[in-house]
Amino acid sequence: MDFLIFLKALILGMVEGLTEFAPVSSTGHMVIVDDLWLKSQEFLGSPYVANTFKVVIQLGSILAVVVVFKDRFIDLLGLGEKSHKLGEKPKGHLKLTHILIGILPAGVLGVLFEDIIDEILFGVEYVVIALFLGAFWMIFADVFSKNRPVVAETVDQITYKQALYMGIFQCMSLWPGFSRSGATISGGVVLGLSHRAASDFTFIMAVPIMAGASGLSLIKNWEYFTMDALPFFIVGFIAAFIFALVSIKFFLKLINRIKLVPFAIYRIIVAIIIMLFIF
Repeated sequence: MDFLIFLKALILGMVEGLTEFAPVSSTGHMVIVDDLWLKSQEFLGSPYVANTFKVVIQLGSILAVVVVFKDRFIDLLGLGEKSHKLGEKPKGHLKLTHILIGILPAGVLGVLFEDIIDEILFGVEYVVIALFLGAFWMIFADVFSKNRPVVAETVDQITYKQALYMGIFQCMSLWPGFSRSGATISGGVVLGLSHRAASDFTFIMAVPIMAGASGLSLIKNWEYFTMDALPFFIVGFIAAFIFALVSIKFFLKLINRIKLVPFAIYRIIVAIIIMLFIF
């Protein structure tokens, strides 16, 4: 892999890592950086492999979430009981059941409509529309919740009903460009969760559903892979992991202070930039 190809993989991984868990749409940024600029499809030799690359490097971002929330995942899997002091109750009430309830709606719809999503909704025009709609949804969430009481300040106060509704809101993100974080965090805020609680639950819930999507895409497109493309995938994966790790920690410290509107405005700017390129 020559230096130019290495640099392309590094840039794409960086874009994925920085944008996957911020509510700005990683897909929208990948359209600008890859489809309109770097054009990794030409190197990878197939649109199927190029689309799969964009999904697979999400695994690097997923790994970053696991690292950031490692103690939470250990507790969710029932592996952290020995780490608690004698007689001390494990902190928190978020259970694996909350996560399973939350991922069910998008998991079912994702499997049923996978082909439609890949073949139609990944088009640039549809991504632009989703960027605008997602921005309006985020603005609505902040305005709607402004004078309403917060019913769940932390992720441990989320109910099963709220988990289900957030899972339904997450289905919006099956439309590329809408943003999983934008759709789900906004939904949580509308339900009365604090921005931080909604963000925590969104990130934790994203791990199994993103891993599942990446796995399905890998299986479906395995025949298109070549060893020549493997270094490209590895570099992208590592870059996505490192930059996602930084992005997630920064975002979680910031979200309760600045809310969602600034990210919505940024999304509108990104959509306009894409429109200027394609029209």
